[in-house]
Amino acid sequence: MSDETVVRQCAPTLAGIKSGNLFPCAYDSREELEEEIRAFNRSYVRRGLCLLPLRFGEKRALLYLFRPEGLKKDLQNSLAQSLLCKAGYPTEGCSACVSCLVKRFRESEDFPHEIGLFLGYPPEDVQGFIENHAANYKRIGMWKVYGDEEKAQRLFERFQRCTDSYCRCLRQGMGLDQLAVAI
Repeated sequence: MSDETVVRQCAPTLAGIKSGNLFPCAYDSREELEEEIRAFNRSYVRRGLCLLPLRFGEKRALLYLFRPEGLKKDLQNSLAQSLLCKAGYPTEGCSACVSCLVKRFRESEDFPHEIGLFLGYPPEDVQGFIENHAANYKRIGMWKVYGDEEKAQRLFERFQRCTDSYCRCLRQGMGLDQLAVAI
């Protein structure tokens, strides 16, 4: 798992402006990737980051980098709670919800539609995606927008500026250790 992959795919989460990102990661050895994930977590837990494998495929894994405190705040939204409850998630808190998400990814090839709640997407857009079966959206960017288009566009632009800036810093020699903001 290269620093470049993590930065390119997860810059807004590293910067603390988004609660989570998903990214694919190629691997030769599952055991080696699992050790890299453990090492990442040992190094970055003090900065408020957590990396989890959601799914392992043939030489490719789907990883979830998130900020537990940011996610906890996102999931306290009443619409987010309602959507998670309808989807059968536990009500005991953020950790239980993440555990349920991991289980869903490992038991099915499909993406759970509520994944957007774990990625910092506006709950009204996640609700619209679910209710409209991914159709009838107002705008598409990093996600399909069903709610406030202007707010979503500002977020898309903010996340893209962050990614561009982090990639530039990485090219100039900064390492992941310097780019991962402590929150």
